[in-house]
This record gives sequence, C-alpha cells and structure tokens, in this order.
Amino acid sequence: MSWKFDEKSPIYTQIAQHIKMQIVSQEVKSGEQLPTVREYAETAGVNPNTMQRAFTELEREGIVYSQRTAGRYVTDDQNLIAQKRRELAESELESFVKNMLKMGFEQDEILPVLEAFLKKGV
Repeated sequence: MSWKFDEKSPIYTQIAQHIKMQIVSQEVKSGEQLPTVREYAETAGVNPNTMQRAFTELEREGIVYSQRTAGRYVTDDQNLIAQKRRELAESELESFVKNMLKMGFEQDEILPVLEAFLKKGV
C-alpha cells in the first residue's frame, strides 16, 4: 500500500521525514539495517530515484549511513537521534502554535487549551 503524500513539500522530503520519525520513535532501532531503495520505493509507491534522494538527505544529516555492498544503517549516535527528535518536536510545536494564532488564540491562551486537551487523554 502506497504512502500518502501532500503537495506542500517535495515527496523526497516527506519520505525522509517519515523515516526520520520512525528512527526517533524507535520504530526503527539504532544500528538496524534499512530496507533497500527498491524495497522502500515499492512500499511507498514512488520512483526509486525519489527514494534515493530521500536516503541521500538522511545520510547528509548523519542519521543514516551506507556501508558499501552491505546497505544502509541507522546511526548508533544516540545524541544525534535525540537532537533530531528535539528538532522534529520543535517543528511540530511551531506548526501548532502558528495554527492556533491563525485561529485567533493569544499566546497565553494556547497552553491552557493544550493542558485541557491532554487531561482528556489523547
């Protein structure tokens, strides 16, 4: 089954973000070998070149590395994974706060709304 993509950003960026989320959430563990470009492309329903570009982006960030003839692996650098986790969290929070402000909430109103939501349970 193909992954769902939006038109707001390039598909390779969304794929890289998806894989990064799997890594920071420990769905994919440190040191674990990733599926091949072709396997991932087939799963996501995209061209292998698009998947290759996503992997190149992840390698550039250092969260994934290649071993010649052995495939790609998730970094063992726990500090880097923690940093990427914080970056993703900040990005999500920035988006949330911007949307709340667009809806007319004042900054000091956002936290009580969030706390009330969390008390209800997610």
